[in-house]
Amino acid sequence: MIGEIAIGGVFIPTLLLLGFAAMLLTAGAVRMVSLLGLYRFVAYRALVDLALFILLLGLLVWTVDRLGMPL
Repeated sequence: MIGEIAIGGVFIPTLLLLGFAAMLLTAGAVRMVSLLGLYRFVAYRALVDLALFILLLGLLVWTVDRLGMPL
């Protein structure tokens, strides 16, 4: 994944922006799972949160690649 986005003359790696977006999506998903009480079915909450972040980041990278946006 080679590519950068210029914001105000500063080059920011695309993966950094996608990671930030995945972090925000993970925070929302964690809040929903917590409100629904689904964490009582898992043994290690932190591991589930990490796996959710990795899955969302992969989904975002795949989506950006499929849409043909610059990576």
